[in-house]
Amino acid sequence: MSEERPKRMALIASQGTLDWAYPPFILASTAVAMEMEVAVFFTFYGLTLLKKKIVAKVAPQANPAMPMKMPFGPKSFQNIEWPMPNVLMGNVPGFETMATSMMKDTFKNKGVASIEELREICVESGVRMIGCQMTMDVFGFAKEDFIDGVELGGAATFLEFAADSDIQLFV
Repeated sequence: MSEERPKRMALIASQGTLDWAYPPFILASTAVAMEMEVAVFFTFYGLTLLKKKIVAKVAPQANPAMPMKMPFGPKSFQNIEWPMPNVLMGNVPGFETMATSMMKDTFKNKGVASIEELREICVESGVRMIGCQMTMDVFGFAKEDFIDGVELGGAATFLEFAADSDIQLFV
């Protein structure tokens, strides 16, 4: 009698902004909690999410659909969606920093784990974190720049896992 292997999920994380950092870590931590084998391939700007210190920010000008809600004040004030024109988002000094701070505060107020906390859950739960060797070389990163537990490899390393996966996602 052959034993069935657990389901597998393969993710590609290619973005390093704060809003794009959440999906791979949320999906990976959830899948591993559901007893799936999980591998995440961090490539291009997504590779920065494996650095010891994450400095991910929100890029509001890249997402004009982003609602701006205030993480403070009375509930009625917090529920207002503030339309922010692209000209404001792209030209006001410090707007990116303010938007990043507001998003982090909103997540914290809603009880959402930080990127660092989600990443730690993934590492502790056995999610394979594969850092793209080519991207490391192109961007001049060294293995010492990354957290412990990062596996370095190329596309072939990831594709060996992904080819036999039940779920493959590019996030």
